[in-house]
Amino acid sequence: MPLISLDGLTVRYGEIEAVHGISLSVEAGEVVTLLGGNGAGKSTTLRAISGLTRAAAGEIVFDGRSIVALGPEAIVRLGIAHVPEGRRIFPGLSARENIMLGASNRGRIAKAQLVKESDEMFDLFPDIRPFADALGWTLSGGQQQMVAVARGLMAKPRLLLLDEPSLGLAPVIVQKVFSIIAEIRRRGTTVLLVEQNARMALSVADRGYVLETGRLAVTGKPAELWSNDAVRAAYLGGGVAKKA
Repeated sequence: MPLISLDGLTVRYGEIEAVHGISLSVEAGEVVTLLGGNGAGKSTTLRAISGLTRAAAGEIVFDGRSIVALGPEAIVRLGIAHVPEGRRIFPGLSARENIMLGASNRGRIAKAQLVKESDEMFDLFPDIRPFADALGWTLSGGQQQMVAVARGLMAKPRLLLLDEPSLGLAPVIVQKVFSIIAEIRRRGTTVLLVEQNARMALSVADRGYVLETGRLAVTGKPAELWSNDAVRAAYLGGGVAKKA
């Protein structure tokens, strides 16, 4: 049984249908990436899974249980954490305080335990350890992204939803972020990743789904997607040579 599966998921914003009956699955321990251009429905799919956007039709099953009618708080408690696009750091809180907020779904936890667990996050994200007590607004974009991912991990999720973690970051920071994603997977957390940087996404993914205007266009392992000329030209930045 997949850890999570979507069957005929449809999402509408008013009269606009953003996701058109897609079906996909993620096995426990996998990194699966959703690829596609702007407006393809990738972020909307994540929002539907985490309960931030209601599905108009279809089913979402997590660990054998339907979650399509649950709210965000209940979904987080089941073990799904969502790191949305845009980082959403609280500027008036320190990096450590931002990270510790991620454990709020787990009930009352002693302050000493939260500090211990946040220190473990700084071990995973050593670049932000020197800024543990710095206010969120003073951190660089890359540092804020690391804080956002660490905050998601503080929920102790079984499934981590990552939405555009490399957006707006310098190439050297992008490399670090994806190294961390690989390490998160190595530690046993399943990841569903939305990412515009298809090359980096496929470098850490077990499988990929390509969405086009809210519809599932193609799926496969990274090597299969790279070998598909149309997919490579449209989404992976590789031109297709014309025949003489």
